[in-house]
Amino acid sequence: MRRRNLIKLLGYAALSLPCAVAAQSTRVRSVGLLALGNPDPESFFGSIKAQLKTLGYVDGENLRLELRSAGGRPDMLRDQAVELVRTRVDVIVAWQNAAVAAAEQATNKIPIVMAGAGDPLGTGLIASLARPGGNVTGTSGFGAELGGKCVELAQEILPSARRVAVLALVGDGFAKSFLEQIEISGRGLGIEIYPILLRSGQTLDTAFEEMRGQSIDAVIIQPSLLRQRAGELALKNRLPSLSVDRMLPATGGLISYSSDLTELFRQTALYVDEILKGSKPENLPVVRANRFQLVINQSTAKALGLTFPASLLARADEVIE
Repeated sequence: MRRRNLIKLLGYAALSLPCAVAAQSTRVRSVGLLALGNPDPESFFGSIKAQLKTLGYVDGENLRLELRSAGGRPDMLRDQAVELVRTRVDVIVAWQNAAVAAAEQATNKIPIVMAGAGDPLGTGLIASLARPGGNVTGTSGFGAELGGKCVELAQEILPSARRVAVLALVGDGFAKSFLEQIEISGRGLGIEIYPILLRSGQTLDTAFEEMRGQSIDAVIIQPSLLRQRAGELALKNRLPSLSVDRMLPATGGLISYSSDLTELFRQTALYVDEILKGSKPENLPVVRANRFQLVINQSTAKALGLTFPASLLARADEVIE
């Protein structure tokens, strides 16, 4: 009798095993996406969602995405990050340094994955690239160094350039290293750098008003200030505009030299997957960008009366006509 009961129990266990496995595989995981809001975060939200789908995470099925944007205001990021913590997400993916810093302030337990942060070591977001420590890891876009590249491009496009303005956002921890790299490059090329620091709530119109009468030859725009208005104002004031984010030429600006965001977001999604499967952020080294893209807007150049050097056109990854 006991042997018969044992056989029944084993049979029931075998029947229930597939159900248990299925229940485990369909467990809904929650991922929070946090963005400053400039540039438009929809491309970030959409890209991460698409990359996670390739790994088997489908929003509305086995994945719940919580999207939060501060609308371009760094002072609003902390509240958005705290809200994500309250929803008990499994992982927070933060785009741009200000968002990563806000997430760090909100939690030291929930894993945080950086999506293309600029100079995360120099800005204090991580302890080291190899062993980031704490609850933060992810990808780095080399943004600060690329700021210096923008100065070189400004001179290549406009050899007579002597004074270049830089628009940076107060409250974004990336601004300091971004400006430092640009000033280093400017000194080496004999170009004076004119920084304009905007506070949260100030408009881009204010910045361009300040540039008038300052003999500015070109303007470099920090990614956290990028929006449609930036390209429009640069064109209206007949200023060549450059950025380390490809969103600028896509919205009417002149040129960008940036990390390949598609590749960075792919790696970001892979790290989310690793963490959801049990890996600890402290054991995942920060991945640095190794692919970069030069995008130029030919239409904007014509409107400004500029002609791109043939060598620059030949190096471009994309030319917007």
